[in-house]
Amino acid sequence: MTEVQTKQIEETIGFVKNTLQEAEGGHDWFHTQRVFRNALHIGEEENADLFIVGLGALLHDIADSKFYDGDEDIGPQMAQDFMNKIKVSKSVQQEVIRIIQHISFKGGNFKQGYKSIELDVVQDADRLDALGAIGIARCFNYGGFKNRKLYDPEILPDLKMDKETYKKSEAPTINHFYEKLLLLKDRMNTNTGKQLAEERHNYMENFLEQFYREWNMDIKQL
Repeated sequence: MTEVQTKQIEETIGFVKNTLQEAEGGHDWFHTQRVFRNALHIGEEENADLFIVGLGALLHDIADSKFYDGDEDIGPQMAQDFMNKIKVSKSVQQEVIRIIQHISFKGGNFKQGYKSIELDVVQDADRLDALGAIGIARCFNYGGFKNRKLYDPEILPDLKMDKETYKKSEAPTINHFYEKLLLLKDRMNTNTGKQLAEERHNYMENFLEQFYREWNMDIKQL
């Protein structure tokens, strides 16, 4: 990155930290920081434009639609207004906005309509943070934030949801593992992302096995 681009990244970090200081714990500055670091690592391995990757990672959750009544326009607009303020070129802005618009998982049956290596990289970094120990912690943190049940054996995961149904789902937290988290390993875009996802995916499967063992423990064992 050039000296100007490095300064713009630093200004973006400050903006995001300030904007997300009161955010829900799974979508706060620390989530963004982890995505940023993983994106730079993956981007370097995959020969992506690290400036676009860095800005995309930093701004990808600046106004997540799930916290704005499903409005998917607020995040891109906030990001564009900020990038205009720090004089990011229009061509870079366009790529970053596309990342923000297309990064989210919108249900297992949603087909993404745009591709670029930079989007692939940032999307993989974001998905990595939904896997493994941190992914489990974020999942239950958000479920608590929404006051959802941990698990209800009578409410089965729905793998046929369209985008709008997925956005409005209020299913128990455990269902989210099957409706999203366990699907991510096979939807990683880059070779680097796929390699990093493997261990985290296995960790989640082991967690679920232990969860069900404890949930179904015979009362005679107590």
